[in-house]
Amino acid sequence: MCETVTGGFYAGAALPEDLIDEGARMRDALIGDLEDLPGIRVVTTHDARLPQPPRGTSRPVGPGDDAGALWDKLAAEAQCCWPIAPECEGILARLVARLRTRNSRVIAPDDATLRICASKRETAEVLTRAGVPVIPTWPPGMVPQGQKGPFVIKPDDGAGALDVILVPRLPTEPIAPGAVIQPLVAGTAASLSLLCQQGRTHVLSANRQHVAIVEGRFRFSGVTVGAFPVDDTLRTLAERIGAALPGLRGLVGVDYLATAAGPVVIEVNPRLTTSYVGLRHALAVNPLAFVAELIRDGEVPEGDVPNLPYLPPARPVEINL
Repeated sequence: MCETVTGGFYAGAALPEDLIDEGARMRDALIGDLEDLPGIRVVTTHDARLPQPPRGTSRPVGPGDDAGALWDKLAAEAQCCWPIAPECEGILARLVARLRTRNSRVIAPDDATLRICASKRETAEVLTRAGVPVIPTWPPGMVPQGQKGPFVIKPDDGAGALDVILVPRLPTEPIAPGAVIQPLVAGTAASLSLLCQQGRTHVLSANRQHVAIVEGRFRFSGVTVGAFPVDDTLRTLAERIGAALPGLRGLVGVDYLATAAGPVVIEVNPRLTTSYVGLRHALAVNPLAFVAELIRDGEVPEGDVPNLPYLPPARPVEINL
């Protein structure tokens, strides 16, 4: 298991302080759930400047160490690899490709899907063609004439709320390369926690995102896991996303706005998200206990959707950052 922010990816460089807490909590939740399964032992790494995980076996990575070489060695020795990394700047895609040269069981989407999900514009185009409602996403200079503000400007390959700003109107000065523009749509910030495999999806929880706008910048401060009931509308949305992106695999997140007209997708996160930290408490069951095949074989059970045992409705669990 490998989480880049806390796992040594930044050894010898400044740590991204605003991501350490999220990374560590996702890492620790996943390790705990994995090690509670019979016969599973987790091996990982941690940046020597940070505390090691409370569970699992972890090797420190110092400023003179080669984290990539250590991950190569551990991947070759493991029966299965589970990476956690941001999709921005190609970090997740490169890590997954690297692990797959050493291990045939890597819990992650295929290469093409990782590439699509790393671009908000390309994700919106793919989902739009599949009839999934999405936030319109334009490159600079392509905003339709007459489109009124406010507008949201964000990196096309960004992760979360990093560098996401709100402007009342389109700026007259040049916009940073690699940015995209979206209209500000009224709605409640929300997300889905999904289990995906080969176009099949299962909604584990629907969550409220704690997002505020402070001095024109979006700030993410946590999530209420299981805040909303999982109804047929959300199940259908998940199924359509899975059909549009059949390469999604494992536990992934979908950010959406709950609007008066229904859910509208913002982006697809092809990886574990912060919501996973509270998922076990929200469901009152280990979310990995019923998909041992995912770890053992890299596959979820075959069969019709939904193909997992009945889960009770999630109860709200607050995760504050």
